[in-house]
Amino acid sequence: MSTTSGVNVLRYSALALGIFYGFTHQRSINAAQKAAAAQKEYEHKQHLIEQAKAEYAKSKSPARTTTEKSGLNQDPMDPKFDLEAYFNALVAQKP
Repeated sequence: MSTTSGVNVLRYSALALGIFYGFTHQRSINAAQKAAAAQKEYEHKQHLIEQAKAEYAKSKSPARTTTEKSGLNQDPMDPKFDLEAYFNALVAQKP
């Protein structure tokens, strides 16, 4: 009878160890998945922020891009503003 009780102790010990291992392994898998999801969400937010910054910069500086293309100073408050060159450029733009 002692051999069957010893076998039962081994069986239940193996069962308890298997359940413990499964539980800890499942926790580590879930933690890794949550960390990956959080990292993906963070990267998505970073991408959206960069995209918004680019759109904001594009919307706030259209005059600067046109002045760089034409090489003409269009800011009347600038001390180097040339009114005659500005009017000549306006006339040339509207044929």
